[in-house]
Amino acid sequence: MANAEAFKNKPGLNLKDALDFNLDRILKAFINKANDQGILLRSSGVTIEGLSTLGVDGSATFALTLGDCINFPRTLGELYKTSRLPHIPIIRNINGMAREGEMVLVLGRPGAGCSTLLKTIAGETDNYQGTSGDISYNGLPQSEMMKYFRSDVLYNPEYDVHFPHLNVDQTLRFAIGCKTPNLRVNNVSREEYITAMRDILATVFGLRHTFHTKVGNDMVRGVSGGERKRVSIAEALAARASIYCWDNATRGLDASTALEFTQAIRSTTNLLKSVAFITIYQAGEQIYELFDKVTVLYLGRQVYFGPIHEAKPYFEAMGYQCPRRQSTAEFLTAVTDPIGRYTKPGWENRVPQTAEEFEKYWHRSPQYKALLEEIARSSGKADAGPSDKTLQLYHDSFKQERSHIKRRKSRYSLTYLGQLRLLIVRGLQRAYMDRAYTITQVASGVIQGLITGSLYWGTPNTVFGAFSKGGALFQGMFFFVFMGVSEMATVFGKRRIVEKQKNYSFYHPSAESLATLISTLPTRVLTITLFTIIYYFLSNLTRSAGHFFIYYLFLLLSSLTMSTLFVTIAEASPNIAVANSGAGITLLCVLMYSSFSIQRTYMHPWFKWISYINPIFYSFEAMMGNEFHNLQLNCTLMMVPQQSLYTAYGDEYKTCPFTASVPGQPWVDGDAYLRISFDYFHSHIWRNFGIMIGFWVFFIFLQAMASEYRKPTAANGDKLLFKRGGEATELLNRLNTGARDDPEGRTADAIHTLLPESDVDSQASSGVKNQKAFQSLSGDDIFSWSHVDYTIDIQGEKRKLLDDIQGFVKPGTLTALMGESGAGKTTLLNVLSQRTDIGVVTGNMLVNGSQLTHSFHRSTGYVQQQDLHVAELTVRESLRFSARLRRPASVPDLEKLDYVETIIDILGMQAYAEAVVGVIGNGLNVEQRKKLSVGVELVAKPSLLLFLDEPTSGLDSQSAWSIVKLIRNLAHAGQAILCTIHQPSATLFEEFDKLLLLRKGGQTVYFGDIGLHSETILGYFQRNGARRCEDYENPAEYVLEIIGAGATATSTEDWFTKWVNSTEYLEVTKEVNRLEGVRSIPLLDVHGDSTFAMPLWYQMKLVYHRTMLQFWRDPQYVMFKMVLLVFSGLFIGFSFWDLPSTLTGMQNCMFAVYLSSMLCVPLINQIQERAFVNRELYEVRESKSHTFHWATLLFSQIFVELPYTVLGSTFFYLCLYFPLKLAPSNLVAGTYYLIYCICFQLYYISYGFLILTLSPDVPSAAILTTLGFALILTFCGVLQPAFLMPVFWRRFMYHVSPYTYLVSSLVSNVLHDRPVVCSKVEMSYLNPPAGLTCSQYLAPFVQASQGYISNPNATESCGFCKYKVGDEYLSFLGMKHSELWRNVGLLWGYIAFNFFACVFLYWLLRVHKVSLPKFARKA
Repeated sequence: MANAEAFKNKPGLNLKDALDFNLDRILKAFINKANDQGILLRSSGVTIEGLSTLGVDGSATFALTLGDCINFPRTLGELYKTSRLPHIPIIRNINGMAREGEMVLVLGRPGAGCSTLLKTIAGETDNYQGTSGDISYNGLPQSEMMKYFRSDVLYNPEYDVHFPHLNVDQTLRFAIGCKTPNLRVNNVSREEYITAMRDILATVFGLRHTFHTKVGNDMVRGVSGGERKRVSIAEALAARASIYCWDNATRGLDASTALEFTQAIRSTTNLLKSVAFITIYQAGEQIYELFDKVTVLYLGRQVYFGPIHEAKPYFEAMGYQCPRRQSTAEFLTAVTDPIGRYTKPGWENRVPQTAEEFEKYWHRSPQYKALLEEIARSSGKADAGPSDKTLQLYHDSFKQERSHIKRRKSRYSLTYLGQLRLLIVRGLQRAYMDRAYTITQVASGVIQGLITGSLYWGTPNTVFGAFSKGGALFQGMFFFVFMGVSEMATVFGKRRIVEKQKNYSFYHPSAESLATLISTLPTRVLTITLFTIIYYFLSNLTRSAGHFFIYYLFLLLSSLTMSTLFVTIAEASPNIAVANSGAGITLLCVLMYSSFSIQRTYMHPWFKWISYINPIFYSFEAMMGNEFHNLQLNCTLMMVPQQSLYTAYGDEYKTCPFTASVPGQPWVDGDAYLRISFDYFHSHIWRNFGIMIGFWVFFIFLQAMASEYRKPTAANGDKLLFKRGGEATELLNRLNTGARDDPEGRTADAIHTLLPESDVDSQASSGVKNQKAFQSLSGDDIFSWSHVDYTIDIQGEKRKLLDDIQGFVKPGTLTALMGESGAGKTTLLNVLSQRTDIGVVTGNMLVNGSQLTHSFHRSTGYVQQQDLHVAELTVRESLRFSARLRRPASVPDLEKLDYVETIIDILGMQAYAEAVVGVIGNGLNVEQRKKLSVGVELVAKPSLLLFLDEPTSGLDSQSAWSIVKLIRNLAHAGQAILCTIHQPSATLFEEFDKLLLLRKGGQTVYFGDIGLHSETILGYFQRNGARRCEDYENPAEYVLEIIGAGATATSTEDWFTKWVNSTEYLEVTKEVNRLEGVRSIPLLDVHGDSTFAMPLWYQMKLVYHRTMLQFWRDPQYVMFKMVLLVFSGLFIGFSFWDLPSTLTGMQNCMFAVYLSSMLCVPLINQIQERAFVNRELYEVRESKSHTFHWATLLFSQIFVELPYTVLGSTFFYLCLYFPLKLAPSNLVAGTYYLIYCICFQLYYISYGFLILTLSPDVPSAAILTTLGFALILTFCGVLQPAFLMPVFWRRFMYHVSPYTYLVSSLVSNVLHDRPVVCSKVEMSYLNPPAGLTCSQYLAPFVQASQGYISNPNATESCGFCKYKVGDEYLSFLGMKHSELWRNVGLLWGYIAFNFFACVFLYWLLRVHKVSLPKFARKA
């Protein structure tokens, strides 16, 4: 692309009027300036010879279930057989040649290999199994090109992935900044260059008005879908490659903008001599004419390559004919579809039928021979020298473009530091633009500091406070360790974006990883600073500057080190389920071997080594050494014996019952306490500082390597996943047998090729065979609307998106809703279908002249542009679920199921009806998903109206034709249909009866009949001053051009004013008024005015069954849960192996229980991740159609989650309880199981759903979960005994925390009546007065208090143990065995509260808030 300075003397552009803009003029001026100033411009042709790309075989397989995991011998056998299946050629023997400045159109149906061809040309073959053949660029082999100049070949993927919270200006500036050359035309500054390029790209693609609007995505509101696609295109062009591979780049664009995009690419190829390979699924004739060459793929085989004007005659000579007004691109795609192609009369048995026959015909053709000769001539010239010339040109050009200190082999324009600088700025922008997440982080730190710090308020410098001080230091540190776990979700949120931009050669993924660490540092430092200031002084830690800053330093280091570790785990994990399991295990190891739970001297040798590689161990040692150094822990109030009987004896006859005490000394030395209890030393502080820095640097290195060298998932053709049983098993066996017997066979579309011919014929004639079914779709209700306005508030400014819209839809009519991107098509569809939840809607929307009722949603169908389905259900199950819940209870279930089979026949989905939906590439393909989306609405049998939003978006022309033909048949049957459509061909356009045409601003420019051959609508525009539409033109593209639709197009005529003043407008107004005046009872109310079709119990039954299927068919989710619990149980059990009856054993028992309860945090994160996906599907699609009540979704997820959680906790219990060798009593063991495996599981599941209800997304839920559990754990009395808590917390939060009762129940259950035998280190020694034995001296004290004497007959060194039985230790902690069942009852109360709060808050925040806007009639 060019620089604006090439033709303007001032920096940047100020193009307020699109008429001032001329891309050709800019490019020509740029080239002239570049040539004058000695700037080398790269260009290259592409030659392809015998190219084949191999992928993983598996056009179809069985979907894995939990049953496969249980029956793992059979599963291993199947996996072994699958591993022996050969790799399949996704594309084979492709030949072609594109000279400098040429555009090549790549055509084929989904699964034909178009995307694979583009990726292979662009060198993105890491996720394939291998390639063969040759690709060269002006004689330069692909290996050399990828080694030195990879950034000059770019593949632009079909789907749009961006950071949703960044605005368009920030997104484009970043992309341009990454590829800003070092040597620039007119020597303009980097900032001037970036601004100029941004203005050019934004003007070309009509994005100037969106500069300050978020890019958004399906979940974050931003620019429209078409505008987001334009941002993707502009971002790719900013990469300044010389060879572009555009994969369905016009997906989601209106016809006018798609044409303008192609014209822009044409200008760049003409003037900059770049090469473009483009797949376009629905290319109009005007777009087709802009190309130089076209290639057609049929199931991975090439069946044509050559000039565009020779392609149609080639296939016509083959024996196929092009229907009237079918565009050339449609015709070329249709010949590869057995259903969509038309044979010349008499040629039925002479034309090629299969992909192999087409390929053989091509290889025998003179066009193929001419292509090979042209390639040979080009190769001969390359051998004579152009390769060296090209290599030198590229080296010289890249040397000018790159920073001077870049490596020669580097694919990036900027140095690593330059990339880092841009990425840091972007990271800061992301933090600022997503302020809700940032504020949540900071606020959670402040709240935690205030609440937890106040818990330790006034902790005394006595032996009573020693444990509390350690608890305060430990808890403050581990809050930020838990916060690090919550950061993993952001890694997966940006993964696809980083992979795309790496392929664009914008930056190293490791640079993005490091930049994220640096850009989040201000937020982290702010959070930790505020937390430390609040927490440190509230906790009454040593108040000196030195102590404070050492604590602050190690807290910051702990947070940085552990967050880096968890991000590293996420970077190295293929998905979030694996990452959560890894993080849970890591968290457990770090927590247990920090030496707070288990002191190093008590660690078992088989796990002791973990403490040496645990960063938190060194940080905690430094914090403890810092706090306890030179500290004298007062013991005056605890001296033993301590009764009036002993007042006559001095301190020399007493001792402090505390570790490291000295007989006769009323205080304990802090350093001695650390040395004996923890093996900690103050002298290790700065050693540990160095170790922590080393850990952090090492984890940063691992994080960078994991992000830099992570491989994408292996590629394969579209793979169908079938459930086991019935016809699917037989079909799959045939597929696999065919794959083994014919390793060269194309398997991506094997389902179709293995269908008997009768099945193909039945699909082709499904419309005829199902006329009766179509007739049952007819209705008599008329939907009309008038004076519809829609206004939203954007940053305090009112913006009107719809302006006085009126119209109607009658039964039996198919109405198209068209307009450029951003004109308000989807907005109008959402308003009419009552799916808006923000803004103000005014106007009339009536059915048969009557107001809409609650049953309106059930009487309409809405096919969304996004194909959102439950991935684990099969096609048939998805349709049955919709039919059973959306059709009235008066319809027998058998009739509903029969109708589902009818719809499957109508849509031609018999072959894959038993296939699970899955994800793209590993499930249904785009066309199959779109058919399922239509089917889900049709099985509901909408009696009033069917809305469709972009039903042909992303489909090839033949699939688009089949979808439109289907809805045409529905309209013929009497269904009323309103459908938005972006890029209709002439043949598709003529299938519609009426057109509602909008321009920007949501204003109507036409509503009325289209007419035979579009004569009515063309006549309207031509009568009102538009030029004549030529016979070869597409009427849909013509009308968009006339009204000035498109990114840079404008119209001198005000077509909105012309429409309002036209006779057609008066006729429409008159008809709308007539329809509004008719007051009849809508037929849609025959089944009543209920919101839902089926009773609540029936909804619950089906939703519960669906959720169970989801879990059963997602073994990864369940197995990772089991692995985490089993590993954790064994790890904790063997870490605390055979708990002794010592004081340390008592404490370790408490910590074992405490740690067991902390495992729920990663498990909750995992639950929330899955539940969020289901919630989004429900709120975006199912709630809008009133399929079922929201409470059924909530409870079904909880009730299905429970059995798996109980099973996992049972495994955990078995792995933990018996290695610890706790109480052998059956009653004790059973009680422990009841509390932990039943009550606790119910508690944390309900708590997790409660937090998710309060959260807008998964990352926020992770933060709130961490904060909530940190508070709950804080006040349970483990880290800070209740008697040391401030009065408020002791009387309030201690009793509010559910963990108070959980820990108390579990610990008191196993320690009740357990004898205590102190070890020598735990004994407190004192000397009795002369003449007295230990028993004579201490017996009155022991009898009046607690504990025992180890050597009662001795006369010196009396050993005193302060506890004799476990109940005495429990009383010190404020726990009583007598309250066990009371505590269990209170736990059930918390569970009930969580359920109630979850339901109430979901209704309050997510249902009541999104209730339908109240519509006001306009006078």
